[in-house]
Amino acid sequence: MTPTKTYRYRGYEIVPMWQWSRWCAGVYATRADLPIMTQSILATMAGEKEEAIAEAKHCIDHLLEEETFATN
Repeated sequence: MTPTKTYRYRGYEIVPMWQWSRWCAGVYATRADLPIMTQSILATMAGEKEEAIAEAKHCIDHLLEEETFATN
C-alpha cells in the first residue's frame, strides 16, 4: 500500500492508495464531532485515483446525510 497526497473534504482526510493494481481511498475524521467511517478502504477500489477520491467523497456525503437525518 503506497499512500499519495492526502485530500481534505468536509472535515475528513481522504488518503488515496495504490493497492493490488487498483486505487482505493481511506477516509479518516479529523475532528472528534464527526462520525467515523466504518466502510473498508477496499470498497472504494477504482481504476483511476480520481474515481477512488470521488467515491470516497460520495461516501462522506452519504454518511453526513444519514447523520443529519438521525439527529432531526
